[in-house]
Amino acid sequence: MITTVLFDLDGTLLPMDQDKFVHSYFRRMAAKVAPLGYEPKALVDGIWAGTAAMVNNDGSRTNEEAFWACFTKQFGEKALADRPVFDEYYRVEFQQVKADCGYNPEAARTVARLKEQGYRVALATNPIFPAVATESRIRWAGLSPEDFLFYTTYENSTHCKPNPAYYEDVLLKLGCPAQECLMVGNDAQEDMAAAEIGMKVFLLTDCLINSSGKDLSAYPQGSFQQLQEYIASL
Repeated sequence: MITTVLFDLDGTLLPMDQDKFVHSYFRRMAAKVAPLGYEPKALVDGIWAGTAAMVNNDGSRTNEEAFWACFTKQFGEKALADRPVFDEYYRVEFQQVKADCGYNPEAARTVARLKEQGYRVALATNPIFPAVATESRIRWAGLSPEDFLFYTTYENSTHCKPNPAYYEDVLLKLGCPAQECLMVGNDAQEDMAAAEIGMKVFLLTDCLINSSGKDLSAYPQGSFQQLQEYIASL
C-alpha cells in the first residue's frame, strides 16, 4: 500500500530544458560575481567540481560542507568571504532564471489531488542547491514549500542521486518504509534508482532524461494523468 509519494522537481514538477536552465543559471551567476574577480570559465569549473564533491559525498558531512570545502580549495579562503554575494545571487538574480523554465499547471493540481486523497507528499529533488534556490523553484512550479512534508536541499542532505543512500536518508526523515513509497521523476538514472531500495517508481516522460540510453520498458511511465491512473490502480 502506497502512503507517500515523492516527487523530483527539475523536469518533473517544473518543466525545463536542462541545458537551457544550466546555461542561464551559470551566465547570471558569472555576471554577478565577475566584479569579485571570478573568471567565468574558472567559476563554472569550480561549481562543477563542487557538484561532483556533493555527488560523491560519503555521508560524513552535509552536501553544503562538501561543496564549500571543494570550492574553497579551488579559490582559497576568499570564497568563504564572498559567500554573502553568492547568497544574494540566489535571492535576486537567480529569480530571473524562471523565464528559462516551463510551467505545467497539472503539477500543482496533481500534488493537491494526492494530498486530498490522503497521501503524504515529499520533494526528493537532487540536493545540490541551497534551500533558497530550491524553494524558489518550487514556487516557479506553482507550488509552495509548505505543500511538502519535507524537501531535500544541500543543507539537510549528505548524499545525492543516484546513490541509493540518498533515498534511504529520505525514508529515515519521513519515517516511512520503502514499500509504502512511490518515487516520481523524469530522469531514468537518478530517479529510477529509488527502485533499488524497494520503492515503486513512475517515470514522468514530459521532460524525459535518459542519458545512458537504458531500456525503459520495465518502468510505469507517462504524463501526470497517467501517473494518477497508475496510483489509483495500486
